[in-house]
Amino acid sequence: MASVNSPLGPKASEATSWNFKLLAQHQLDGFGGMGEGMSVQIAKDGRRIIWLAHESAPKNFTAVDVSDPRKPKVVVQTDLPQSFMRSNSLELTGDIMAVAYQTQKVGQKPAGFELFDVSVPEKPKSISFTDCSGANSRGVHALWFCDGQYVHMASGAPDFKPTHPLDDQFYRCFDVRNPSKPVEAGRWWMPGTREGDSAKPPARHKLDKGYRAHNTNVYPQRPDRLYLTYIDGGMYIMDIADKSKPKPVSHWTNSPPYTGFMHTAMPLFDRNLMIVTDESTENNALDWPKLIWILDAREEKNLMPIATCPMPPVDAFSSRGGRFGAHNIHENAKLPTAWQSDEIVIGTFFNGGLRAYDISNAYQPKEVAAFVPPPPAGTPAGAVQLNDVFVDERRIVYTVDRHTGGLYILEMDF
Repeated sequence: MASVNSPLGPKASEATSWNFKLLAQHQLDGFGGMGEGMSVQIAKDGRRIIWLAHESAPKNFTAVDVSDPRKPKVVVQTDLPQSFMRSNSLELTGDIMAVAYQTQKVGQKPAGFELFDVSVPEKPKSISFTDCSGANSRGVHALWFCDGQYVHMASGAPDFKPTHPLDDQFYRCFDVRNPSKPVEAGRWWMPGTREGDSAKPPARHKLDKGYRAHNTNVYPQRPDRLYLTYIDGGMYIMDIADKSKPKPVSHWTNSPPYTGFMHTAMPLFDRNLMIVTDESTENNALDWPKLIWILDAREEKNLMPIATCPMPPVDAFSSRGGRFGAHNIHENAKLPTAWQSDEIVIGTFFNGGLRAYDISNAYQPKEVAAFVPPPPAGTPAGAVQLNDVFVDERRIVYTVDRHTGGLYILEMDF
């Protein structure tokens, strides 16, 4: 792999490693297609375990011992009960892990979320399963769980009938303080997306990926606020002081003129900033540009875009194969095993690899590191498709490939 002095590398066609040092890659025993769920646990015997959600069947989740990041070892790998399921998302608090289950079609089962006791990593034990299936539901796509009390999620429900079939998932919150009996605490959907709403259904976007919830981030620093992205509907700051009655505080969207699929909204509380990503969902950059946005959030009712993180030229990556553009970022979850930073943003860009940005000057973000590995063996995309990233408190960086590459472990050289 080339080691270069420029974030673009010597040639667009070559692999790039700039201010990231690759420590190890693990293809996860031949099941290297990974989703967007990553969480680190310190086991009772002191081992450091990273839990990873798979992009699709047959595997559910995999745990890897990364105590020595240069020598990762698979601890356990579990199977899904049905081939039409995916466990795209998981989150861990202490020794309890929440896993999302989504099906390919509405009406299929099982669809919902499951809580596991992972106090013995080799032997994850189911605590409870919450059924979210229904005639118009595919279950849970993504969830958030970092306080040990509530699981926030993008989910369908048996009693929810959308006005458009692509709008089937909305915000739901479950109280899991008794993990054996989760109880729904509240829900909210974008007005006009449920049959019977007084509001008109929203106008469809050109690419039309749906008006439905995606990330549902709630931080202990502001437990009364939900930072909710709604794909083609933009993002919302929600007041959830009363979880039974979520209320919009503000709404921001960039689409149109952009092409929708808002994915993540991450507040930087001490700096009154918001980091927002849109996800690339089209091959060959047909939905370009998909960017990381920086918003001025001093007035939460009047969010103002002030910059975007610089991207390499689209023509350098659009023909490599697969997707190119923003997706996930390290989300600063307030956990003892998660790195915290309000000046560095690290994100995945599919065939554009992993990118790090210095946003100490929020008006002029600068790229400070990049990692683009060669195409992993057997990938149908023809290029790497880095899908998610997590950074632990040691500044060790974990990123995963969407198809076959599995887990890459890096350290920062900046």
